[in-house]
Amino acid sequence: MYTGPLRALIDELGRLPGVGPKSAQRIAFHLLKVPTEDALRLSDAIVSVKERTTLCGRCFNVAEGGGLCGVCSDDRRDGAVVCVVEDPRDIVAVERTQQFRGRYHVLQGALNPLEGVGPEQLRVKELLERVQEEGIKEVILCTNPNLEGEATAMYLARLLGPLGIRVTRIASGLPVGGDLEYADELTLGRAIEGRRDL
Repeated sequence: MYTGPLRALIDELGRLPGVGPKSAQRIAFHLLKVPTEDALRLSDAIVSVKERTTLCGRCFNVAEGGGLCGVCSDDRRDGAVVCVVEDPRDIVAVERTQQFRGRYHVLQGALNPLEGVGPEQLRVKELLERVQEEGIKEVILCTNPNLEGEATAMYLARLLGPLGIRVTRIASGLPVGGDLEYADELTLGRAIEGRRDL
C-alpha cells in the first residue's frame, strides 16, 4: 500500500518488540506530523545509543563508553554479594526495591534448548570466573519464575554449589493485594514453602 521511505519506516518499526503492524503505522504517521527537529532528535538518540552504549566488562550490564557500568564502578556497593539476572532490565526492577546493595551479573538470557540457547550462549563462564577471582561470598539467583528461569537457576546452583559459597534463590509467592482463591497451586505452594517467622 505504501512505498518508499514510509514503507521502510513502517517495516522497521514493526520489527520492534511489542509493536504490531497497526502500531508501526500509527507511529510512522505520527513521525510524519511532528516537526522535523523532533524527528531528528529521536534519530540522533537512536544513533547515539548505538555508538556510545556497550556492555560492562565485568557484569555485562549496559555501560556507557566501553567502561564499567554505574553499579560496578560504585565503591559503596558490596562486592561480596552478586545478584544474577537474565537481562539488564531486571537490574532496574531490583534497584527499584532499594533492598539490594551488592553487585550484579547479567546472563544475557536464560537456558532454552528449544530456542538453541545453552550455557555457551550465556555469561555462565564469566560468572564462575568472577566468583573465583573477586572473593564473592553469596550469589543470589534472580532469574524469572518461569520454566527457562527455573532451569537456569537450578543449573547455576549445581555449578556454584561446589565452590563453597552461599547460593540463594529469590522467594516467590503471592503478590501484595492478591486473593488466595485466585492463586494457582504452584504459586500458593511456593508461598507456603517460602514462609518465614514473624
